[in-house]
Amino acid sequence: MATSLTEGTKAPAFTGIDQDGNKHSLSDYKGKKLVLYFYPQDNTPACTTQACNLRDNYAILKKNGWELLGVSPDTEEDHTRFREKFNLPFPLLADPKHKIIEKFGVWGEKQLYGRKYMGLHRTTFLIDEKGVIRKIFLKPRNKQHAEEILRWENEKKG
Repeated sequence: MATSLTEGTKAPAFTGIDQDGNKHSLSDYKGKKLVLYFYPQDNTPACTTQACNLRDNYAILKKNGWELLGVSPDTEEDHTRFREKFNLPFPLLADPKHKIIEKFGVWGEKQLYGRKYMGLHRTTFLIDEKGVIRKIFLKPRNKQHAEEILRWENEKKG
C-alpha cells in the first residue's frame, strides 16, 4: 500500500512533538523547503542507515535550503536515545498514536518472509515553501537518500 497523497497537492497540516518536547507544525515551515521522512523504527539497521545518511549530508541539504524532520511511531524517549546515539542534527517527531502517519497515508499492510502485518511504509515527502508536495519517494534508498533528494532537485532545476 502506498500513500494516496500525490505530488502537486497540498501536504496535510500536522503538529507533532519532537524528542525534546518541542512542537513542530507544517505551518512552522512556511517559506521553507521541508524533507519530511517517515521511517518504521529507531535503532533498526535500515532506519539507522537512512538517518545516518541524512546526518552525513545534512550540511549540504541545509545549504540547498532544506529543513528536515523525521517521523516514526516511536516515543519521545526512544527518539532521544536514537538521536544522541547517532548524533542526529535534525528533529524526530514521536507519533505513537499514528496521527501524522495516518494523515500522510504511510501506515498499512506489509509482508516479511511471507508473514503479513501492519506497519509503517518508509516514505519521504519533499514539501515546497507553499506547503505543496513536490516529490514522494515511496522506497527511499537508505544508503543514498540525501543524494537522491539532491539529484531530484538538480534535475528539477534542469
